[in-house]
Amino acid sequence: MIPYRVSNVRRLGPSRLTAGLDEHRRLDLNAHHKYHDRLPGQTVDALISMAEEVDLRGRGGAAFPFARKLRAVSARDGETVVLVNAAEGEPASLKDKTLLTRAPHLVLEGALLAASALGSREVVVAVGAGELAEASVTAAVAERGLTGLVRVAAIEERFVSGEGGALVRAVNGEIGLPPGRKVRSSDSGVYGLPTLLSNTETFAQLAVLAELGPEEYAAVGTVQEPGTILLTVGGSVGAPAVVEVPPGVPLADVLTLCEAKVGDGLLLGGYHGTWMSAEAAYGTVLSRRGAKEAGGELGAGIVVVLGEDTCPLGETARVAGYLAAQSAGQCGPCRLGLPDLARAFRQLQDGDPDGPETVRRAAAAVKGRGACFHPDGSARFVLSALDAFAEDVEEHRFHGGCGRETKGVLPLPVEEARDVRLMVDWTRCQGHGLCAHLVPELVKLDHHGFPVFMDTGVPSWLLGDAQKAVEMCPALALRVGAK
Repeated sequence: MIPYRVSNVRRLGPSRLTAGLDEHRRLDLNAHHKYHDRLPGQTVDALISMAEEVDLRGRGGAAFPFARKLRAVSARDGETVVLVNAAEGEPASLKDKTLLTRAPHLVLEGALLAASALGSREVVVAVGAGELAEASVTAAVAERGLTGLVRVAAIEERFVSGEGGALVRAVNGEIGLPPGRKVRSSDSGVYGLPTLLSNTETFAQLAVLAELGPEEYAAVGTVQEPGTILLTVGGSVGAPAVVEVPPGVPLADVLTLCEAKVGDGLLLGGYHGTWMSAEAAYGTVLSRRGAKEAGGELGAGIVVVLGEDTCPLGETARVAGYLAAQSAGQCGPCRLGLPDLARAFRQLQDGDPDGPETVRRAAAAVKGRGACFHPDGSARFVLSALDAFAEDVEEHRFHGGCGRETKGVLPLPVEEARDVRLMVDWTRCQGHGLCAHLVPELVKLDHHGFPVFMDTGVPSWLLGDAQKAVEMCPALALRVGAK
């Protein structure tokens, strides 16, 4: 994954989730209780009432009302489970890893509070395998003597691993991919039991809410969105950080705090979010409502800034290829549509005069048709680039480029062992076209009948088909290997 820094935490306004992190790299149990009260148990009705009073929403991106999840699970008979979604597969986000790495007991307090109110059988914390966050939360569970009641489930982290159905499958020992059909975790989750599933920050927010009470919790933020939120701010900034802010703060203040150098614009909401021009960004208020009024989505609180020294279309094309390779490969819009969308955007970057319309057609072919939200989010990300970078689009169309390199400002996982490509020896290729029929997700034919390859790695679910194409190539021109 991308290099992980645990030291950069900043804030505008009160420190709640980040309390104590100026003085401690990690809050052990004793340090945690210096900054946070010991929480008494709560009934499930009391928790629901508090969550409803401040309209506590999930912080994983969908902003689903937490009280409704609590009520749905509490209405079920029999055993229940609490599942903390710490599978932060979004490469541009570090807020949940930061919480689990540096303030793990705050997350556990919220999860244990909910589990006690529900009478749950177990708390499961699902986190990326081999990360600092896994070691930190495992140590925190041991500090509290909760082994047996709280289980740390180390899972393989992918972009779609944080989707609810994918997470439940991974925790249950299956492949961590979306199931292709909607199954509410409140009906059937971990072990097939009703499960309260929410994001890492959401459980930390629940602990803060129980500690402060609804009135004090709502003393900051806006009337519609009280409290604080965590943002991951990166890209072309002098001080990348996880920032705690109250909703209602101008995005411009956060950019100044992090010493941002905004050139062409910024990405708000992550790789299922939207690009914004610099002018729009500086006029945006940080809240769900403010982001929507600016034509974007706050999502999981991700801000990635682009400076002036990188090609915005090249940056978008890199991520579009990554998103195509990260799909579950379980439906047509993912298997065929997202590679087509990535190819279309790469052609636009390369100067195709019909590029914008080709991109729009490819996006229309996947929107609203996927088995999960991945195709819709990917299409939103790509389409927003056409508007935010309209001048660059025209420059690429008429001049074949903008004269800038693609610096790789948008973070992507570093997975050298998996970066295998389908490649061709052009001295042998005779344009038979068989490869495009065997792996249409990876290969298209140009107007001469020769292959055009996806500029991304071969997804694990396509390795078998790619190898079959190699074996069946009449000219023995194909191979699968590292780039």
